[in-house]
Amino acid sequence: MVKFLLNGLWLIGVINAPCAFANSTDTDVQNSLNVILLQQVIDEANAHDTVLLQDQPYIGNAVINKPLTLIGHPCSIIDAQGKGSAITIASSDVRVEQLTILNWGSDQYELNAGILVNDGMSNIVISGNNLTGDGFGIRADNTSHIEIYNNYIIGNKQFFVLDRGDGIYLKRVDDAVIEGNTIKDVRDGIYLESGKNSFIDDNHFSSQQYGIHYMYTEGDEAKNNVAVDVDGGYALMNSKRINLHHNRVDNAATFGVLLNMTNDSDIHANQVDNIVNPQPKMPTGDEGKSMFIYGARDNRIYENHFGHSEIGIYMAMGGEGNKIYRNQFINNQAQVKYVGDTLVEWSHQQQGNYWSGFIGWDNSGDGVSEQAYQPSDHLDRLYWLYPEAHFLLKSPVASLLRWTQQQFSLLPEAGVIDSFPMTSASRPSLIENNRPQSAQQLLSK
Repeated sequence: MVKFLLNGLWLIGVINAPCAFANSTDTDVQNSLNVILLQQVIDEANAHDTVLLQDQPYIGNAVINKPLTLIGHPCSIIDAQGKGSAITIASSDVRVEQLTILNWGSDQYELNAGILVNDGMSNIVISGNNLTGDGFGIRADNTSHIEIYNNYIIGNKQFFVLDRGDGIYLKRVDDAVIEGNTIKDVRDGIYLESGKNSFIDDNHFSSQQYGIHYMYTEGDEAKNNVAVDVDGGYALMNSKRINLHHNRVDNAATFGVLLNMTNDSDIHANQVDNIVNPQPKMPTGDEGKSMFIYGARDNRIYENHFGHSEIGIYMAMGGEGNKIYRNQFINNQAQVKYVGDTLVEWSHQQQGNYWSGFIGWDNSGDGVSEQAYQPSDHLDRLYWLYPEAHFLLKSPVASLLRWTQQQFSLLPEAGVIDSFPMTSASRPSLIENNRPQSAQQLLSK
């Protein structure tokens, strides 16, 4: 082993060590003559040193208890031997970069994680690491100013989804920045609870429960994220002042965006497609929803694309007090399902939404129909109660009944009405900073 100090920079490892451990078994790593304890490396470094690990395996379960920068190479492998956390950060001003971290424990009650940040730490940077394990990928509690970017996090897909750890779990963490991570086979990709002012940008999620899950947070922003093959895309629960924009969800089972008891938030320029629940179901609310609004008020929902789903927007239990306008509802089996007894207007400043299948007239040429549209009329309610009759939705008889209802009915007493429906779909800008628009392009980065 070579070890020397150069201007505060520790170089530790075997010169020209081949990358022979990337697919090694635990026994291979443990029995290798080159394996050393990561804790020994950390203990020998001084505060504020930069430690460069070489291409070789190290035994994990190490604690960084001083300000330190720990940098690896592609084959700097930290193996936690199936127990505890691979690396625990117990100091502020720590950077962990470019490591391969694997085989930490699965005990979530003991906070087993690939990288665990202890309470009270600040100014933490975790970047460019590959993490594969059973518990949390990265977990931090009661922390401020943490940056997590360009990591690749894989959970254990053999576990039931709710038994897995989250990819990134932050509780009571303020001012977090989470960018450019790819996360798969976990419970939630990014879970945030009781924190403030997080910024989540350009992350990719697949094969998990939710891409981003907010609980009791405020002042957060999420943009340019992609969630594919998930149960739900972005869940905003009991939170406020969330700015969710320019994100994508494709092929989810339950929802694209969930607003549950969340207030004063902006949901705009997101694209949600193919939200279909593959499980057999009765008409009890289990349908796939591009957006699900439940008990949420004073939110602004605009310029989103909701398409090719079982339900465009499902709204229930006090979700009436939101502004919903300039959205595109494209070829959903039911554009709207509203459970309530209020007449709800979905337009703002004489601008409504675009509804595929709606035929109205625009005499003024301003792109807004002079004819109001009720997307959840009596026929829709009939289909909800008797889904076996759904094949009649586009029949000539149904079209005639709808036209007759529009010509002779009075203003409905309850339901959703768009008094200013748009006559053309102006597709929202779903790209920022010249990022690609294809979800598959994003996931293949």
